[in-house]
Amino acid sequence: TMAEATARFVTDHANPLARRALDAEIAAIDQVSSYVCRPRNGTTKLSEHAFANALDWGAIELSDGTTIDVRAYSNSEPRRARLVKDIQEAACGPFKTVLGPGSDADHADHFHFDMAQRRNGGTFCQ
Repeated sequence: TMAEATARFVTDHANPLARRALDAEIAAIDQVSSYVCRPRNGTTKLSEHAFANALDWGAIELSDGTTIDVRAYSNSEPRRARLVKDIQEAACGPFKTVLGPGSDADHADHFHFDMAQRRNGGTFCQ
């Protein structure tokens, strides 16, 4: 389910954003965590990673060879900063949990996307 959601998201949302922002497509995602059996930070409840239901993106590699680290960019790199922000915003809906730069210290340098089932089919995005 997670792999299919990621493929659809890249095709339907992230690639059009990358083309618009930087005139290139996403060639690869540098994932920093997928399946790992562990609890959520600071709790005893299992993370969605423990169910292979989450994927963390550390960087995006574009078809022109550019690598964009998922982190807050300064005003000196506005197009990259906009792409990171746009991808994070577009992920809310296709994924049920979206965390990334600006959400908390644990997610300042990567995206966390998961498919956790929530009450009433809702989402949690920060």
